[in-house]
Amino acid sequence: MADVAINGLLGGLSASAFLRKYWQKKPLLVRQAVDGFRDLLGRAELFALAGRDDVESRLVRHARGRWTLAQGPFRAADLKNLPARDWTLLVQGVNLHVAAVDALLRRFAFIPYARLDDVMVSYAVPGGGVGPHVDSYDVFLLQGEGRRRWQVSSTVNRQRDQAVDPSLPVKILTRFRPDAEYTLTAGDMLYLPPAYAHDGVAVGTCTTYSIGFRAPSAQELGTAFLDWMRDSIALEGRYADPSLAPAMEPARIDPGMQKRYSAMLAGVRWGGAIVSRFLGCYLSEPKPNVFFEPPSRPLSLAAFRSAAARRGISLDRRTLLLYDGRNLFLNGVALESAGHDSTVIKRLANTRHLSGTTLADSSPPRAATVALFHRWYRDGFLHLG
Repeated sequence: MADVAINGLLGGLSASAFLRKYWQKKPLLVRQAVDGFRDLLGRAELFALAGRDDVESRLVRHARGRWTLAQGPFRAADLKNLPARDWTLLVQGVNLHVAAVDALLRRFAFIPYARLDDVMVSYAVPGGGVGPHVDSYDVFLLQGEGRRRWQVSSTVNRQRDQAVDPSLPVKILTRFRPDAEYTLTAGDMLYLPPAYAHDGVAVGTCTTYSIGFRAPSAQELGTAFLDWMRDSIALEGRYADPSLAPAMEPARIDPGMQKRYSAMLAGVRWGGAIVSRFLGCYLSEPKPNVFFEPPSRPLSLAAFRSAAARRGISLDRRTLLLYDGRNLFLNGVALESAGHDSTVIKRLANTRHLSGTTLADSSPPRAATVALFHRWYRDGFLHLG
């Protein structure tokens, strides 16, 4: 992405200036980051998403000093009979289901796709919120309909005490110390780095679009790597002890046994190439509730090639195509790039769309790549047009 001011999104800052001065350093308030912004889906559409079992949703209520949390999916009656105040519906991954919300997420492509997570849409009635809290990831809070008042601890040091009440179903700070307050209206946006305490309360009925970023903990990453290694290693041999002597203490694990087992485990090794391959698979892996929909009547390769040359192709909203210096990764799988036009594949990964002109070339690498795209089309990973 060119390093220029991104249509007001960052308040006139270029991407590099924002990253240098604010990213993971301090909050930024941008008035009219998206000028004339209007909600990208209606209440009925959002509530319908909250009723689906392939969409993560939560309902947070605060009444008479008591917090409650309910997990979706929700029946229409669950949401119809709610009170007029003090609740918030949060729906994750709306970008996976609504094209306009996916387009909003792609406006933040000055951050690598491997870091972009999703867009959560929260719908709140007056007084609705989730309480003062801290997030472990960066977030852009773009205001949709209505107004929301944000209180923020403008430095991490101000909110050193991050203790939460263990008796509550949501992680709420027991001693919140804000020193800044902003009321956001449609199109305003607040950026918050990780660990900055904040609390947003709906002034009236309102929606907020939260653009979040992936930031796995070291424990999560290590666990995922070991799981991946389990499916990737192939160790030879089996435990043997042909020189075994009679056991005088049968309950004892003797040093000889420990040494033999240690020698077997020494075969589990990894280096930079293995870690790179794991990271590409891990970072492109769809979430568990993501499903792809193949075409009901897929075109043949010849018909697909002709249609793609006329209409172009686009990655499905749920597809993540990444690459590094030696590998391609599609939805959690490492791909062989040999024999394919890697320049075209990388262009598709970055722009998420290829024109028909690009695909009309019939040279051997390009033809093989179009055949690869045809397989992805049959799996529902990309679409014509």
